[in-house]
Amino acid sequence: MSAMNPANPTSDVPPATGGNYLTQTRGILSWVFTRDHKRIAVMYLVSILAAFLLGGIFAILVRTELLTPNKTIVEPDRYNQFFTLHGAIMIFLVIIPGIPAALGNFVLPIMLGAKDLAFPRINLFSYYLWLLGALLAVLAIVLGSVDTGWTFYVPYATDVSAGGTLMGGVIPVLLGVFLLGFSSIFTGLNFIVTIHKLRPPSMGWFQLPLFLWALYATAIIQILATPVLGITVLLLIVERAANFGIFHPSLGGDPVLYQHFFWFYSHPAVYIMILPAMGVISEVISVFSRKHIFGYHFIAFSSVAIAVFGFFVWGHHMFVSGQSALLAMIFSLFTYAVAIPSAVKVFNWLATMYRGAIVLKAPMLYALSFLFIFGIGGLTGLFLGALAVDVHLHGTYFIVAHFHYVMMGSTLFAMIAGIHYWWPKMTGRLYSELWGRVAWVLAFVGMNLTFFPQFLLGTHGMPRRYYNYPPQFQFLNVLSSIGSYLMAAGFVITAIYLLHSLFAGRRAPSNPWGGATLEWQCSSPPPTHNFDQPPVVGDPYDFGALKYDAAIEGYVSKT
Repeated sequence: MSAMNPANPTSDVPPATGGNYLTQTRGILSWVFTRDHKRIAVMYLVSILAAFLLGGIFAILVRTELLTPNKTIVEPDRYNQFFTLHGAIMIFLVIIPGIPAALGNFVLPIMLGAKDLAFPRINLFSYYLWLLGALLAVLAIVLGSVDTGWTFYVPYATDVSAGGTLMGGVIPVLLGVFLLGFSSIFTGLNFIVTIHKLRPPSMGWFQLPLFLWALYATAIIQILATPVLGITVLLLIVERAANFGIFHPSLGGDPVLYQHFFWFYSHPAVYIMILPAMGVISEVISVFSRKHIFGYHFIAFSSVAIAVFGFFVWGHHMFVSGQSALLAMIFSLFTYAVAIPSAVKVFNWLATMYRGAIVLKAPMLYALSFLFIFGIGGLTGLFLGALAVDVHLHGTYFIVAHFHYVMMGSTLFAMIAGIHYWWPKMTGRLYSELWGRVAWVLAFVGMNLTFFPQFLLGTHGMPRRYYNYPPQFQFLNVLSSIGSYLMAAGFVITAIYLLHSLFAGRRAPSNPWGGATLEWQCSSPPPTHNFDQPPVVGDPYDFGALKYDAAIEGYVSKT
């Protein structure tokens, strides 16, 4: 795998022959064997959105089953499979790879003024690892009737009587997760090398867009934490296949050891999900406030601080596992500490909007939703970091609500904001702002109606993952299910108007929003080689050099 040479940035990239990256070469093989980071990003985006559709279908099935206290549409075992499929697909196939693999792959090299990522072949290999892992995991869960939950907790994942036969179900799923982990590691490695080696000489670290700072911090976590997940799932495979005691208590293993291994990866994985989302929000809020980002250095360093603190808080998932009181207090302290850099970001985003010329386009609406939803998700996380409160709330619907406010509400809304923000650049087409607002209202109202009642359910003691529940919880469950239908309607409308824009949308100018980062200096869609001329590197949040041109309905340089 050859890295691109900064002195010869066209190495490993075919010479330009005119047209843009979508039309320069045609045919299915030109996509299957492409090394163009933009085409790979598009393939990631299509695949991840397909996985999102599948995971969303299982979410709707789960919420439909919970409309009544007893059986509604399926039996208990099938219900367990539904929430296992929903959780595994959404976590491993959508939220973890979503922003870095799709949006990051597309814009990172262009933001640097580079021709491609440092290792184009590894980039393509990462996509096929993701695709193979996704197919293996989903087919194994469906055909093997896996019902372990997305965490694959022992003894569920090691009991041969659960989740299919010895070689069916759980083992292929774990192999799929193993491949997905390698895809994540290769992507993180590629991003770090690209940011270090392919920056133009005139671009220092503090001229990087904050989205790249977020991707850089995320890549550190991907490289350091993901191998732990790989080792853990391999140990699970050995234990299940060879009946060898590692985690299963009946074989002399320690199930709490599995929890330590799993959460040592999975809590940093929370920041693999949320840090890129924070990077998207930094870009969108600054551009649509028409104001320089407030506290650039604080936001940049807070991304690194979150990445570092993320490795020291896994134990707060295990307050009720029997760990020592001293250790629980230490993990509780770190849990509160990790909230500080997140709060720094929120303060700086609000300060950026203060007295800004805010434009409520679709990307900004989703960014504002992120602030509201992330605020609720973050504050409820503090309850779970408190030892006495967590004992009561652990394993209840309060956890489900908190997790979805942070991961689904925040990360997914930021991903949708990023898709809308870079859609004109990726496709060369503009979408309907009217339908964008309609879909946003449905998604935002639906999201809060779905998950806020679950906070109340949790505080009243309803356990998560239960198939039956006492009748007094039905009203809140019905509200939650209605909210999920509204949210699904919003996402379906979003898919319709974005697809419609590909065929009937107005052509997008190079800079429709007035962004000052380098990707807005190339055409929409970009040429295969990204830039016809070397871009001018400047302050990525200085909008003073741009003016709106009504003739093209976009922004151009004042000079």
